[in-house]
Amino acid sequence: MTAESGAPQTPSQARIAVRAVARSLGASLRSLGATLARAWRTVAEFCAPVTGVVSTTGWLVLGAAAASLVLAWVFGWIEFAFLGFTLLAAVLVSIAFVFGRMHFTVGIELQPTRVVAGERALGRMVVRNAGTSPSAPARIELPVGAGLAEFVVPHLAPDAEHEELFAVPTNRRAVIIAGPAVSVRGDQLGILRRTVRWTDPVELFVHPVTARLRPSAAGLVRDLEGEVTKVITNNDIAFHALRAYEPGDPLRNVHWRTSARTGQLMVRQYEETRRSQLTLVQSTERAHYASDDEFELGVSVLASIGVQVVRDATRLSVVTEGVALRTATPTVLLDDSSRIEPADGAYPSMRDFVRDATKRLPTPSVVIAVGGSLLPIAEFRSVETVFGNDTETIAIRVELGATSSLTKVAGTTVATIGSLGDLPRLMRRVRP
Repeated sequence: MTAESGAPQTPSQARIAVRAVARSLGASLRSLGATLARAWRTVAEFCAPVTGVVSTTGWLVLGAAAASLVLAWVFGWIEFAFLGFTLLAAVLVSIAFVFGRMHFTVGIELQPTRVVAGERALGRMVVRNAGTSPSAPARIELPVGAGLAEFVVPHLAPDAEHEELFAVPTNRRAVIIAGPAVSVRGDQLGILRRTVRWTDPVELFVHPVTARLRPSAAGLVRDLEGEVTKVITNNDIAFHALRAYEPGDPLRNVHWRTSARTGQLMVRQYEETRRSQLTLVQSTERAHYASDDEFELGVSVLASIGVQVVRDATRLSVVTEGVALRTATPTVLLDDSSRIEPADGAYPSMRDFVRDATKRLPTPSVVIAVGGSLLPIAEFRSVETVFGNDTETIAIRVELGATSSLTKVAGTTVATIGSLGDLPRLMRRVRP
């Protein structure tokens, strides 16, 4: 019964009322949840200077101490009370180890900053006491790639320096990051840990091994003015034919001598010429390569061809599933090739990858597609369908240890590379 009319509510009205109450309750709960979240963030930010020094081990020790004291309180087990207070005492004792302030100036140098895979690279860390009083011994951690180097800095007088040398592993192509250097203060058990960052990360580029190719990449780019295509245009260099004048044609294209002889205006037509453009694509799909070494061989082939084409001052685009490589200079290209990583399921097919990766690039004169031994030849051939008839397609299939060969499959030149040393000889035989 309603208070106003005294009439009973229908089932639909009751459902509407229940929904309204549920919506109101839900809004209230959401508002309460947001308020509690803001309060928690405020408390966490306020306590961060204290809680931030507690390591994972420290939180485990505190949790074990709390659990032990609860068990001792509930069941009256004195052994757990002893354990809980012992753990709390360990935390209290470790507090003294995190106090103190250091005034360091830390520098990290890598020599050289770019190496070829397998070459030696060294690092140097210099710690200087920038304070006015002697510094206490300190421990500095320096991440180097996937590893972590730890150095102990002894007592340093004001303005005194301490030097540490370290070797950088460069067995494989990669971008190795050294740093940041972090000083660590804390107890020997690792319960509390206060860190101070002193440097920014420094990059070491480990370039792929490359082969030196002959200029013009074995004739892939045939002339400096461009290649003549079958496209007819009104303005270019290569003369094609004459046709009758149409309204709108520029008068500079009128061939006056023929027009006077025929009594009708005739204009010149030209075959369009394009400046040579080479596009390098590499499939980095992990499933296309038989091993990691075969994948590295593919990257080395890509980098070798790309570096020579850049040296020849030919326009070049280089793309993989994960990154488009910069081609301003050979060094920049090699730096980016150090970042190439295997992909997993990025595209359903080689053709889809090439179509998506090159749709915003200039129309190429030559396309070179690099892939592994597990990539079917049909996938290489499908790249040819992405481009027009004026584009030549070369497929380079890397198969570690195989006999290098060169074959023609339909309109695609297929080169099989078993060793990087075979690349210069094979590329000399390539004629798009």
